[in-house]
Amino acid sequence: MTPNNIQKLRPSLPIPTEIKGAEIGSFAHFTVCVRLPEIAQRVIAENDFPLSIEQNLQVLIAEIPNGKIRDLQDVDAPDLADWTGYIEPYKGNNWLEVPWYFAEAYFYRRILEATTYFQVGSWQNVDPYEKQKRLGLETTIDAIGTLSEFGKSAIASATDIETKKNAFGQLLSADLWGNRVDLSLWPILEGGSSRVESTREQSFILVDDTAIIAEKVVNFQNLRIDFIVDNAGFELIGDLCLADYLLASNLAAVVHLHLKAHPIFVSDAMSKDVLYTIEFLAQATDVNVKELGLRLKDYIEQGRLICQENLFWTSPLAFWEMPELLYQELTKSSLIIVKGDANYRRTIGDRHWEYTTPYQSITSYFPAPFVALRTLKSEVAAGLSTEQLEQLPQQDAQWLTNGQWGVIQFVDRHH
Repeated sequence: MTPNNIQKLRPSLPIPTEIKGAEIGSFAHFTVCVRLPEIAQRVIAENDFPLSIEQNLQVLIAEIPNGKIRDLQDVDAPDLADWTGYIEPYKGNNWLEVPWYFAEAYFYRRILEATTYFQVGSWQNVDPYEKQKRLGLETTIDAIGTLSEFGKSAIASATDIETKKNAFGQLLSADLWGNRVDLSLWPILEGGSSRVESTREQSFILVDDTAIIAEKVVNFQNLRIDFIVDNAGFELIGDLCLADYLLASNLAAVVHLHLKAHPIFVSDAMSKDVLYTIEFLAQATDVNVKELGLRLKDYIEQGRLICQENLFWTSPLAFWEMPELLYQELTKSSLIIVKGDANYRRTIGDRHWEYTTPYQSITSYFPAPFVALRTLKSEVAAGLSTEQLEQLPQQDAQWLTNGQWGVIQFVDRHH
């Protein structure tokens, strides 16, 4: 993308400073100092890696947070040249001195280097988070059954506009709260939800544009809808149920799933995770789950459900820095559903915006109308009211980071 295009895509507002781990007492500081080393330890514990790989991971753990940011060393990696550019401004800084999102993306990329993910050999393309992703499905099978049954009845009863709006709204809500089963807040077995809380109190949704989005979507006829996907496991089931509803009711002719090109953020979904999940559903004993899996298989075979991977999704860049080709691809969409906390952080550059800054004003650069479905797991927010900011800390001291609060924010855009 040319510098002019990058400038064109930037938010129209003055852009504040990036969040850094060096901010003592912040969730960013806690993540870099405590959570990242713990995640690397779990990668060791949950994989049968040889001693050489375990030692690589121990070296990485020992580096955090006071070691220096260095160039990557896996010479066969397809993103090596890109990362050389990303790292250049921060080389020699320690992990707390660099932007928080960069530190996290760099950490997950260093995990792949340590586990020889890109090297020819027995550990090439081995997902270090595979076990957790599988558990994410197996431990939520009851919730998957509930959601599949609801999706089936929603499709069957979607005869009039009001019923369609209601069904779409409930599936959107289920897709939002599925995000709380996020494996980077390890592990699934200790905190996994085994039921769908589809009637989650509305008061926990801090901004709820469901009615505006539903009004638009129920008038769609065979349009293109895209998902910028977040996690595998139960959250992906929410995406697939919503996609199933859109395709079965012909609101969407085609749904594109934008997925990570390699493992990152523990549970983030790749194409292989989507295909594994659909196979898992299709082989279920529960008839509603099995039928959902078979419908999804049909959509893939018909070219109506399309998996697309792009290295941009695993980069440390803000969404306004997306490559021109990807930007042009997304302009073809009638609606993009942006999932999860990390993607939300990237929509606003993971920066110190005032929490009352209108989300639409920051993200007006986006290539198509979109809805952000996000449960709050970081000290980043936009579009909230002054009243909320006064009340929330009294209601819940950890409201910004514990995943109990959510937003469904719609940003329109006219091409």
